[in-house]
Amino acid sequence: QLQLVESGGGLVQPGGSLRLSCAASGFTLDYYAIGWFRQAPGKEREGVSCISSGGGYTNYADSVKGRFTISRDNAKNTVYLQMNSLKPEDTAIYYCATPGVSCSGYIPSYNYWGQGTQVTVSS
Repeated sequence: QLQLVESGGGLVQPGGSLRLSCAASGFTLDYYAIGWFRQAPGKEREGVSCISSGGGYTNYADSVKGRFTISRDNAKNTVYLQMNSLKPEDTAIYYCATPGVSCSGYIPSYNYWGQGTQVTVSS
């Protein structure tokens, strides 16, 4: 079975850092783009970042540019999201997902999703 599992969330103070991991099982990530999304209480799900299958292309939401970095280690079948300078407005459940071979801005095109990991930024 194809699975994506997020980990690394938790409680952190403003200005702190977390690294989220998205691990794949049942398939190999080599040929798949991976996107990170988040959903805060009462808010719609929004795109955070995406990385191409080879890692050569990345994009970021304006709200996280300069603070978050997406990367991948295909040998470990894992995609990472390094989050620095965290703000309270970053509080959300973070999901990883794949639309297939290319990054997409259309959320319904992401056909495999993880269960999510909670990130809480609070003093």
